[in-house]
Amino acid sequence: MRSVCFYFEVHQPYRLKWFWPDEHTGFERYFDNRSNREIFEKVARKCYLPANRTMLDLVDEYEGKFRISLSVTGTLLSQCEKWGKDVLETFRQMAETGCVEFLEETNYHSLAGLFDEREEFKEQICEHRENMRSLLGVEPQVFRNTELLYNNSLAATVEELGYKAILTEGTEHLLGSRSPNYVYKAKDSNIKVLLRNYKLSDDIGYRFSSRWWPEYPLTAEKWATWAALTPGNTLNIFMDYETFGEHQWEETGIFGFLKALPAEVIDKKLTFRTPTEVISRYEPVADIDVGDFSTISWADSERDTSAWLGNDMQRRCFEDVKMLGPYVRRTRDIELIRIWKHLLTSDHFYYMCTKWLGDGDVHSYFSIHSSPFDAAINYMAALMDFKSMVFSKLSAMDALDE
Repeated sequence: MRSVCFYFEVHQPYRLKWFWPDEHTGFERYFDNRSNREIFEKVARKCYLPANRTMLDLVDEYEGKFRISLSVTGTLLSQCEKWGKDVLETFRQMAETGCVEFLEETNYHSLAGLFDEREEFKEQICEHRENMRSLLGVEPQVFRNTELLYNNSLAATVEELGYKAILTEGTEHLLGSRSPNYVYKAKDSNIKVLLRNYKLSDDIGYRFSSRWWPEYPLTAEKWATWAALTPGNTLNIFMDYETFGEHQWEETGIFGFLKALPAEVIDKKLTFRTPTEVISRYEPVADIDVGDFSTISWADSERDTSAWLGNDMQRRCFEDVKMLGPYVRRTRDIELIRIWKHLLTSDHFYYMCTKWLGDGDVHSYFSIHSSPFDAAINYMAALMDFKSMVFSKLSAMDALDE
């Protein structure tokens, strides 16, 4: 039987405060605990708790035939520990079912994979691995990079770390006439690649409640029929977990759709499988070849890096924070290193995006900034202050050595 592989990204960043130098030191000097807590608690109430409970109920109801995968960022897990232990407990319960596979990623949902050197990328993956082990009791076997960013060298690095597969976008400029609905292999590596079927994914994630859409309203029976008529071995349906209750509010009927979906999918002779189960069942049909200068992602219509590095503001901020890394490490100061790693979170650069198309519209209301220009100015102000902290620390260390 053909497979349906559901994967959901679960993430909230630590957003910057409107920066102005004050008496605070450390993490609270730069990051807005009040707004971060408010947003987390809002999304937990609308999405994480009801979605997790629904998933657990569906696993029980269908006696293990309903299977999904999740990737939970380290920043979200940290917020769960601070402000949502009930959310964390439901994730633990999901892990215990054996029907929910948890995937690996960078701990800070960062752009470290775009650095020329890969040490920070590897370190953040190891940090996430330890969080998954200590907080959820799982050891992921499959990797998904931040925003499905992917190229050949990234895949090779992930393979070196021992992962069996990596997820990315099934974009046409990568596949040409080929289908995303098969297992592939990374060029010059043996790691398997699962490609997102963006049409069937976005039918739920973005178009579900769109009244302008000719297919509105979307029912579970209609979606399952489309899935059954789609050729291939595996339909990889990847989307934000916040689809349930936040991007698509409860009033749209999204939870009713979710509850009805397993019966319709199973009735169409399709089988729910996790990524590890998919790669164990099917052999790769061909190589996927993505050069380092052609990195792909699942963001916006371009499916590239332009959502984070598409304008001069974004590129300047990215280069400045990247170049600061070696100096931060020289301080050996745990708090400074922690701040720097959080400054690499992709959301900061996303808020500076000037395209405001596609999923930019969805994420803009999670930003404290009124415009991408405000986001860039605020980030640079925080970064300049942080840079002064780093070099003050290094100067003090040098003085002690004299």
